[in-house]
Amino acid sequence: MATKKKATTKKKTRRTKAKPASRGLEATEVVSEDAPPEAVTALAALVVEDGGAVVATYRDPLGGHWQVLASLPLDKVAPLPFQRDLSDTHVKKLHGVIDRIDRYLDPIITLRDEDEGRYLTPNGNHRLEAMKRLGARAILSIVVVEPEIAYQILALNTEKAPNLKDRSLECIRMVRALAELSEEPESTYATELEEAFYLTVGAAYEKKPRFSGSAYQPILKKVEGFLDEPVAEALAIREARADRILEVDEEVARLKKALEAAGFSSPYLKTFVIARLNPVRSPKASLSFEEAMTKMLDKAEKFDVAKVEASQISSSGGYGGGGDD
Repeated sequence: MATKKKATTKKKTRRTKAKPASRGLEATEVVSEDAPPEAVTALAALVVEDGGAVVATYRDPLGGHWQVLASLPLDKVAPLPFQRDLSDTHVKKLHGVIDRIDRYLDPIITLRDEDEGRYLTPNGNHRLEAMKRLGARAILSIVVVEPEIAYQILALNTEKAPNLKDRSLECIRMVRALAELSEEPESTYATELEEAFYLTVGAAYEKKPRFSGSAYQPILKKVEGFLDEPVAEALAIREARADRILEVDEEVARLKKALEAAGFSSPYLKTFVIARLNPVRSPKASLSFEEAMTKMLDKAEKFDVAKVEASQISSSGGYGGGGDD
């Protein structure tokens, strides 16, 4: 069965600190007197053809990669499909700051979509939306030449620190896009995806938007790893795993209701139930995803509400009193 294949875990490597001023270009080398590569010249010409203006072609100071700094028509820019959902609160905050200083100082990153002549941003959706609400006509952008960079830029995306739901949905959407473009193993994209369990949790959120992913994070982090199957095959495995964790979640909801019916009242009832079902509480516990889910379901079936005491729930985070109050 595919879900039982050995997962690839992310190895932690110790990075040595670079010596000062030991890497990259000198400040004067960023703007080169050499002609840009043909691909960069062609991209710059397309920017103009699309109604934009090229501010500069230059090399980035760290790796020396050629890029295009351009002013783009706002209606030609859109978010990549695997972007996290917009936070209206964050958009309003950006809207207010940009409006107050009457300047746009933070270029977004874009890639040109050859099929539609649009510019897709993997990291600037909130700034883009803020500019739209301000009625702007254009937006400043660093246009990168290599399309594959879109899947690596997510690791640099600090525009809005994502919560677990945002990040998980972003990762699963990214993998859905990759499934149509890449035959590489899922594990190839470990750096961009950061955590394997994001994918299972993201698929679960797609099926159940009110899923409490953070409650299961400590368990899933221990039993999940990046898969060696090609992205499309791995995606099917993630879908199946999402179904399994949602099956567990249904049992947790059932037991929570049973505790409430028995007179327990606490905001931590769900946390308490999940802690009781947790099969990897021991630091030495080592289970596969499927083994962990099976054990949780077995424990749920044997869970005896009659043996639960208020002090046990209190120790899991708090207790709000009995049902008689």
